[in-house]
Amino acid sequence: MQKTTTIGFIGAGNMAYALISGLCNSGFSATNIKLSDTSKTLLSQRKTKFNLETFTNNAQLAGQCSVIVLAVKPQIIPIVCKEIQANIKHKPLIISIAAGVKSGDINRWLGGNNAIVRTMPNTPALLGAGATGIVANEAVNSEQKNLAEQILDSIGQCFWVQDEAMLDAVTALSGSGPAYFFLMIESMTNAGIALGLDKQIAEKLSIQTALGASMMADQSGNSPHELRAKVTSKNGTTQAAIESFQDQNFEAVVSHAMRAAFDRAREIGFELGDDG
Repeated sequence: MQKTTTIGFIGAGNMAYALISGLCNSGFSATNIKLSDTSKTLLSQRKTKFNLETFTNNAQLAGQCSVIVLAVKPQIIPIVCKEIQANIKHKPLIISIAAGVKSGDINRWLGGNNAIVRTMPNTPALLGAGATGIVANEAVNSEQKNLAEQILDSIGQCFWVQDEAMLDAVTALSGSGPAYFFLMIESMTNAGIALGLDKQIAEKLSIQTALGASMMADQSGNSPHELRAKVTSKNGTTQAAIESFQDQNFEAVVSHAMRAAFDRAREIGFELGDDG
């Protein structure tokens, strides 16, 4: 990333915080980062933390940046795009982290002919352990792709998809995915309590088990299927639990849940895309 690159964030929430933290931790200067939000309290907190320039005027920020990250809720994207449209004649790279909002609609709201990278990060980005799906429109050149990748790699791992429609699948899998694992941890904790364990011990065992299993899946070189087979001894306790899951069609439950998230991501895009 060049020293002259100036990155502006519109929206000062958790994901902007994660990206700014990641950039600073990777050596990018906070003097080249600008931040805009309607909340003066939030801006003050971020300025104190990172010593960066802040704005309450999105258009003013946009005119000064070579990269603009749209880090606001999907429903706010059309408003923000129309606010900054007149101030992006220099054609900065636009990075959107809004679920479901199509790059074609963003481009239209911005006035057309803009280089846009759509992304779908997830909340572990706050710990530098994020998983992000990214896709670029045809106006994005190779240098801008590299720039987007460097920015998003600062919060974990990013993965390019060729078809923008696949970002809805990314949303269903990794975007919403952390909540699925939190639910599993919560359910295991409650089941442990029901079996007689102390709440604190049950919760810590559940969290550490999830962490250890994820590390094994990442580092062992074996597929999750192979790992499951290795720890499932014939007629043992694990087999009994797995068979109970399968009897209740666990895979279908997961599939149906992800389909619901996928469908909702598409609905959001269609709903916002109807905006004139």
